[in-house]
Amino acid sequence: MVLKSVFPVYSALLLLPGLVLAQAQSDPLWQKALEIHRRAIVVDTHSDLTSRLVDEGVDIGGRLPDGHQDLPRMQEGGLDVQFFSVYVAARYAKKGGPKRAMEMMDAVYRMVETFPDRIQLATSVSDIYRIVSQGKIAALMGLEGGHALENSMHILRMFHRMGIRYVTLTHSNTNDWCDSSTDQPRWGGLNDLGEKIVAEMNRIGMMIDVSHISDEAFWDVMRVSKAPVIASHSSCRAIANMQRNMSDDMIKALAKNGGVIMINFGSSFLNREWGKRTNYILQQIRDKYRGDFGMWGKMWDEMNQKDPLPPATLKDLIDHIDHVVRLVGPDYVGLGSDFDGVSALPVGMEDVSKLPAITYELLKRGYKEEDIRKILGGNLLRVMSEVERVAAELGQ
Repeated sequence: MVLKSVFPVYSALLLLPGLVLAQAQSDPLWQKALEIHRRAIVVDTHSDLTSRLVDEGVDIGGRLPDGHQDLPRMQEGGLDVQFFSVYVAARYAKKGGPKRAMEMMDAVYRMVETFPDRIQLATSVSDIYRIVSQGKIAALMGLEGGHALENSMHILRMFHRMGIRYVTLTHSNTNDWCDSSTDQPRWGGLNDLGEKIVAEMNRIGMMIDVSHISDEAFWDVMRVSKAPVIASHSSCRAIANMQRNMSDDMIKALAKNGGVIMINFGSSFLNREWGKRTNYILQQIRDKYRGDFGMWGKMWDEMNQKDPLPPATLKDLIDHIDHVVRLVGPDYVGLGSDFDGVSALPVGMEDVSKLPAITYELLKRGYKEEDIRKILGGNLLRVMSEVERVAAELGQ
């Protein structure tokens, strides 16, 4: 069993908004939540902090005055494993995508070299267990935007050798081999090259991430992949009917595949009204502005000034976890926060230090420790282990 220091987690949990210290100290359920959170390996599959490292040069060694993450707050929140997004925006498609990806990867390498006493690079499940047992955070990387591969199996394999452990097949843009959920379709899902890329990812032990891809592409991935698949930062369409979220049928298929949906913490993914507004803006960008996602912030600010929407709540986040569990059981859901990649987090989940509140809320809803630990990270570790096993069988 991996044990972690409980003290940073205590400090974070006792400072949660709306809770007084006396209540936290006197509530036995709080103490139980803290102990469970300490025993669990807490995994988050999607953080855009990498973009801040590259574009803003932030120093995450101390507490930042803004944003969602830094090393002190990660430790306070009991976060053990963070997948850092190697995000390559659509504007880099055929215009330096691999170079941008390399800059992002270099930022992760420099981070672990700068703070080796607190965070270390991992590329396997065994690495994760070793690093967490040493009281450090395990840092992994996922490539967000399949266009950064420039249709090259050579680049895919080199990125894997450099530490990339999942690829989000598209971003906002349809690429040369996979349709995006937020762009005009070209292939009706995956084309032949897309199927070959998925097969090669299976062979080398790279997790396939279906967040951002079209529904048709999702069903093609389910047909082609020989290994479990993840949605690294998506939520439930039945609650917030937004294009990036997954339908119940998709969640059922993902569970049958042995995969896992990692719940996105952004208000647009959690709250019904935020989802409606997001869908409208996405449609305008696609149909009126020819896919110019630079219009996103301007349109959102204008709409929110005229008709402000309150952010989602911690209850909304837990409702999405609950929905997946009721639909397919506790083995197929996890956490994919999208920290520093979304504009509005839920009230009660304002940054990474608040992660223990999820454990507490799940306890309040009657979840058993075994299932909570699966949701906090065990399910993702199971999928990653299975992806490694399949790769070994395919003769990596």
